[in-house]
Amino acid sequence: MICSGFICISCSEICYGEEGFSLLCCFSPCSLHLLQLKLRALPPQRSFQVHLRIVSVILPDWEENMGSWKDQMLSSNGEAPGPASDASTLVLAANRTKRPDILARFHRYRGGWDIANKHYWTSVGFTGAAAFSLAILWFVSFGVALLVHYSCGWKIKFTRNEASWSLRICLLLLILFTSAAAIGCILLSVGQVDFHGEAMDTLNYVVNQSEFTVETLRNVTEYLSLAKTVNVAQIFLPSDVGNDIDQLNVQLNSAADTLELKTNENSSKIRIVFSKVKSALITIAAVMLVVSLLGLALSIFGHQHVIHIKNTYLVFLSSLHSYHRPKSAPMLFSAIADTCLAMGEWVENPHAETALSNILPCVDQRTTNQTLYKSKQVINDISNMVNGFVGSVANSNPPPQAGSSYYNQSGPVIPPLCYPYDAQLQERICSDGELSMEIASTVWQTYTCNVSSFGICTSVGRLTPAMYTELLTAVNVSYALEHYAPVLLNLQNCNFVRDTFRNITSSYCPPLDHYLRVVNAGLGLISVGVMLSLALWILYVNRPQREEVFAKLSSRIRRGCGSGDGVLSAGATPRHGA
Repeated sequence: MICSGFICISCSEICYGEEGFSLLCCFSPCSLHLLQLKLRALPPQRSFQVHLRIVSVILPDWEENMGSWKDQMLSSNGEAPGPASDASTLVLAANRTKRPDILARFHRYRGGWDIANKHYWTSVGFTGAAAFSLAILWFVSFGVALLVHYSCGWKIKFTRNEASWSLRICLLLLILFTSAAAIGCILLSVGQVDFHGEAMDTLNYVVNQSEFTVETLRNVTEYLSLAKTVNVAQIFLPSDVGNDIDQLNVQLNSAADTLELKTNENSSKIRIVFSKVKSALITIAAVMLVVSLLGLALSIFGHQHVIHIKNTYLVFLSSLHSYHRPKSAPMLFSAIADTCLAMGEWVENPHAETALSNILPCVDQRTTNQTLYKSKQVINDISNMVNGFVGSVANSNPPPQAGSSYYNQSGPVIPPLCYPYDAQLQERICSDGELSMEIASTVWQTYTCNVSSFGICTSVGRLTPAMYTELLTAVNVSYALEHYAPVLLNLQNCNFVRDTFRNITSSYCPPLDHYLRVVNAGLGLISVGVMLSLALWILYVNRPQREEVFAKLSSRIRRGCGSGDGVLSAGATPRHGA
């Protein structure tokens, strides 16, 4: 990078304490990062606020860059450590999408893949410019030829010797090109069915991934709400934990609603587009097949004026197909190729904000962080509540006058429940003698006693059936929240979106590309076959028609019969006096 000019910035620091200083520094744009590193090197315990005032900027492009750099500096005042979130914007498929933009006076489009940007679609439409130009040229030239043919009476004359083999070759070519157009219609029909099915499978896969994420968030919300009602011997979670759960549930529901809304909106739009493409391809295949066969039949069996009317109509219809085909096929091919490439690039930069967020957005990282943290905290709180009851009540041997703590419990003591997380909420391995949540319900059942109508144990055991039910509910909620912890971690890192796009690029994009090539081949055969058939129809119109052939043949027969009658009459005269 070539640097020139200088930037003057007034930096003042307001510290908590007696120390403080201000400075005025002038430096080149290349050394901006040095100031940033020096400010970050200050002791973190001194909370300070940096005020930056740009006095003059020589380079015009640095105003925007300085604004973002300034915002970054002002926002870096000692946040708690956590997963880094990359809020940068990544331009997807930047090199592939650098196409002329008609709306921008044919300047190159540099916004990357973005299905919500009209400039992207106009640049995609430019991919069919070459074929579109050829279609226009063919339409104009063929129209001029027809005009000359009908207005000036221009025809191609065949001599008597050339007419026979020329018409045979013309008929064979006409059948060949009509067959090519028919094969193209078949390829188009088969290809569009496979392409539409694969496209819908891809879309359904994305929607299913989104629905799974939404269901996960809602399930976590339900289990957190259920955790508020968990009690063991009328011991509940602390009230502040319940308030935190309520606030977190609001954020989780909002995140789930946002993800569901975006996915449904975009999937509906994509379904409409693919439905229109399917209808258009089916219409093209059906109409052009009828056109080709009808043209062949009229050329062989029709009269000349019928063929002329038919040619005028078919030229217009074929030209209309050739007008739209170069635009639709390359646009669809380019858009799908751009999408697959964009997904592949996003997989390499999963935390960047991109246009793919409109298809399948990542869940808000702050919400997932809080959910994961609160879920682990609730699990430990429930384990603490269960162990507190087991240690102070169930495993104790109080006298009968102890009140509610006495229910004639007896027998071996109950092992404590394992804490899945340590004090720092990191995973820990259960020690010997602790019950994991997977086997806790089975083990606790062996410590259950029979009770009388007063709730007093009448057999050996340390848990009444009611207590066992309460403990079972508590451990089930904890186990469910622990089960969703890896899923929440997957959402936190946006891995579910990355896995979705990686699977699409590896499993869905190759079949889409293959079926789209089949569709493109079918459209190409239809265009070439029908256009060449039109030219042969014009030539075939000028052949001697049946009426002319029959007239010549009948005149020859009449002449032959007339001469034969004269000979016969002369030879059949009877001789007198024989």
